[in-house]
Amino acid sequence: MKFVSTRGTGEPVGFFEAFANGLAPDGGLYVPEYTPLLPSDLLIDEALPYPALAWDFLTLFDSDHDAEDLISLVDKSYGDFSDTMSAPLTQLSANLYVLELFHGPTLAFKDFGLQLVGNLFEEQIKRTGETINVLGATSGDTGSAAIHGLAGREGVNVFILYPKGRISKLQERQMTCTGAKNIFPIPIEGTFDDAQRIVKELMGDLDLKEKLRLSAVNSINIARILAQSIYYVHAFMQLAPDDRHNVNFVVPTGNFGNVFAGWLAYKMGLPVDRFVVATNQNDILYRLFTTGEYSESEDVSPSFAPSMDIQVASNFERFLYFHSDQDGDKTTELMAKIKTEGSLEIPNFDPDIFTATRSDDAEILANISRVKEEFDYTVDPHTACGFQDIDPNQTTIVLATAHPAKFPEVIKKATGEAVTEDSLEALKKKRQKRHNLKATPAAIQAFIEKNSA
Repeated sequence: MKFVSTRGTGEPVGFFEAFANGLAPDGGLYVPEYTPLLPSDLLIDEALPYPALAWDFLTLFDSDHDAEDLISLVDKSYGDFSDTMSAPLTQLSANLYVLELFHGPTLAFKDFGLQLVGNLFEEQIKRTGETINVLGATSGDTGSAAIHGLAGREGVNVFILYPKGRISKLQERQMTCTGAKNIFPIPIEGTFDDAQRIVKELMGDLDLKEKLRLSAVNSINIARILAQSIYYVHAFMQLAPDDRHNVNFVVPTGNFGNVFAGWLAYKMGLPVDRFVVATNQNDILYRLFTTGEYSESEDVSPSFAPSMDIQVASNFERFLYFHSDQDGDKTTELMAKIKTEGSLEIPNFDPDIFTATRSDDAEILANISRVKEEFDYTVDPHTACGFQDIDPNQTTIVLATAHPAKFPEVIKKATGEAVTEDSLEALKKKRQKRHNLKATPAAIQAFIEKNSA
C-alpha cells in the first residue's frame, strides 16, 4: 500500500515514510492510495482478540513490516489494556450499546492510536539511528496518551502544547506528573486551535522540520487514523448476528479524526447505516452536516466537554479530498479558501451517511443524569454528547471516549455522586512539571531547539 497527499503533489510513499512525515511535504494529509476491502470473515465471524484483529486490519495498509514484526508491534501496543476485549461492547438496552474505549493506560480512546504510535517511533529510531522530537497539540486526551506512550524512551523528546486552563485538572496531571526527563508539557494562552496552528506552521516548514527532526502525534498522522478504524470493526463483530443490520455509530468528536476513522472502515465494507457526529456547543461539525457550510467561529466557548472545544477540524481535509473525488488540486483550492475566508460552502455537498447532534453544557449534564438513572451507567461529558437525540428503533453504538473519573466535577454536578479511579487518584500526590511559553511559533521553536533529543 502507498499513501498520497490530499493536495495531490509528490510521489506516493510507503507506510514508514507516511508515518514519519506526519504532514505531507505539500502541507496535505496522507490518505491511502486506494481503499482496500475488509476480509469477508471479519464481517461474519465472532469477535477476534483485539491484537489479532489489529494485525488483520493493518496488514491491508502496512507493506513495510514483515508479519512477525507486525504481530510483535500490535501485541506490545494493546497487551496492557485493562479489559480482555480491549474495547468491550456494553449493552444498555435492546438496541443501545456503548463501546468502551477507556480501558487503555490513560483511560481514553486516544490510547488505541498513540500506544501504537509510540512503538512505531521507537522502531523508527532503531531503524534510522536518528533521534526525533515529537510535536503535538492537545485539547486533553491526545497529550496524555502520547506522553504515556513515549515517556522515558531513548532517542525521543516530546513537546505537547495545550490550552492553559481549558482542560480538566486530571488530564493536565496525566501530562505533567510523569517525572520523565524527555517529556515537555507546554501550556499556552489561547485555545486548542491556537496550539494546533503553531504545530502545523512548524511542521509545514520543511527545512525546520528536517533540522529539528520533527514528527507528529496528532491525528494528522495517518497511523492514528488507521489504528482508530480498527475498533469500529471490533464493535461490529461483538454484536450478535441478528443485530448487525442498520447499525448507527454515534461518535463524539471535535477534530473529525475519530469519525473519519469510522467512515474509512465503512468505505472498506463495514455495514453502517449512519454515523452521528456528536458535538458540544463548539459545533462547527454540527453546522457542517446540517447546512453544508464549513464555517469557523471566531471564539471557542469553554465547555464541560473540553476535549471537543475545537473550531478548526483538521481531519476535515481528508473528508473534503474524498468528497472532491480524490482531486488534489480541487482540495488545495478549497482548503485555501477556508484559510483566507474562514468558511466554505461546499459545492454539491452530499453528507453521505452523516448526521449530527449538538449538546450545550445543560444538555450534557442532563444526559449524564438520564443515562445514570435509566441504565445505572455513568458516562463522561464527551460521551454524554452522544446520548443526544438517539433513535430508539435502530441498533446504536455510542463511542465512550473517556473514563468518567477524568471529569469528577462534572459527574458530581450531574449525578451528585463521586467517581474515582485508582491511577488518577495517585496523580494527585505527584509534583507537576510544565513549561509556560508564549503562544508563538518562534517561542516554541526556540524551546525545542534548546531541548531537542
